[in-house]
Amino acid sequence: MPNPNREAVRVAVLADSDTRWKWGALTARRIAPSTAVDLHGFLLRGRATPTARQLAEVGAHADRLDEVTGAEFLRTMRDGGYDILVLALVGGGVQAMLHGLAAQAADRRPVVVTGYVGVVYEKLADGLLLRHGADVVLANSRHDADRFTAVYEGVGADPSCVTEAALPFLGGEPYRPREDRDTVVFAAQPSVPVTRADRGYLLRRLAEHARLHPQREVLLKLRSRPGEQTTHVEELPYQRLAERLPGGLPPNLKLVYGNMGEVLDRTDLLVTVSSTAALEALHRRIPTAILSDLGVRETLGNHHFLGSGLLASWDMLDGGHRPLPDAHWLSRQGVAADGSYEHAFDAARSRVAELLLQPRRDPLRPYYTPLTAPGYLPGLLARHHLAPDGTPVAAAVPGTGPTGLRRVVRGALRGAARGAYRHGVQRVAPVIRRMGEL
Repeated sequence: MPNPNREAVRVAVLADSDTRWKWGALTARRIAPSTAVDLHGFLLRGRATPTARQLAEVGAHADRLDEVTGAEFLRTMRDGGYDILVLALVGGGVQAMLHGLAAQAADRRPVVVTGYVGVVYEKLADGLLLRHGADVVLANSRHDADRFTAVYEGVGADPSCVTEAALPFLGGEPYRPREDRDTVVFAAQPSVPVTRADRGYLLRRLAEHARLHPQREVLLKLRSRPGEQTTHVEELPYQRLAERLPGGLPPNLKLVYGNMGEVLDRTDLLVTVSSTAALEALHRRIPTAILSDLGVRETLGNHHFLGSGLLASWDMLDGGHRPLPDAHWLSRQGVAADGSYEHAFDAARSRVAELLLQPRRDPLRPYYTPLTAPGYLPGLLARHHLAPDGTPVAAAVPGTGPTGLRRVVRGALRGAARGAYRHGVQRVAPVIRRMGEL
């Protein structure tokens, strides 16, 4: 239970990218059983550590914000006296921190909460089992809560941690069409689609749509500026592709950045392949289209929208089509346009409050252990400089650390080399950068 001598609940959030920081910080404030929250943010040092501009853009604030390594963070948790910890990380990072916290065997550990920043359309079992062991695993919808529970039950893991909530950044004024405005926004994604041909196709079709409708404002909403990294690796930024577009961009097509909510304030049609921005738009009743031009495929993530009524092609949109969402699908996806969103976090808040009242919390018990996953867990922990028992090791670079870490890196490099031989050398960088991003 929070110390009665303190006015605020002390909450720590550990995040490894801009969008995960946004999810973690906003979630922390929604699930804390008090309006008074002392929020300490930690940014995990790595490839996607957000810049100051990215942090300002997402609009999620902390009372204090520090950049740390995993070992530094674990030391802080051992001595920090936090009530709640939100792990806003990739699955492998969550698993490593759970084992690191468990190894400390502290008398009074924080309530540990984790979840996903958006649509869960791939690596469902892998990502969920890496998150098992947290006190609370948040599901962003009834649909996700059912799937998460089924995965845990399927492997004999305790599913009681699964708690239904919603995406914490839904909000904004309901959509109202205006006669003096007609704005189409394409929400780009860093890694969907992945190939130059597919990304070039989408950019050409967006430009053609703008030329077909010169009276319409067409915006390409981008996640990051060149040189910045996001949650997902972007190998082919649209900014670079736009520079090479034959004929250039039409005058009514603009590249925009900034907070997604602010862009949606001026949007009359949101178009995307599978971005979480679609759920933000639907929550506000903004007309939304999920592109089917490149197929409806698991690798694109747009299969998640089966049954939504939102699938459409650029040809259909060019002709004036505006998809109508299926009401049942919306309700299952946690898109609460009916006003019930204000209660979406009640269950999570109650669960956290209940755990805080316990005089002593049970030790963290992740599903993966050296017994259940002896060929998987040690290498995963080694990537985060943890020994198989979860204690920190001194390794800082490959080759100076434990044998497991060297094996992981060598194996990944060999796999990258084989992929380069088969698919072309341009495929090496994506393979290496995605190591460990589960």
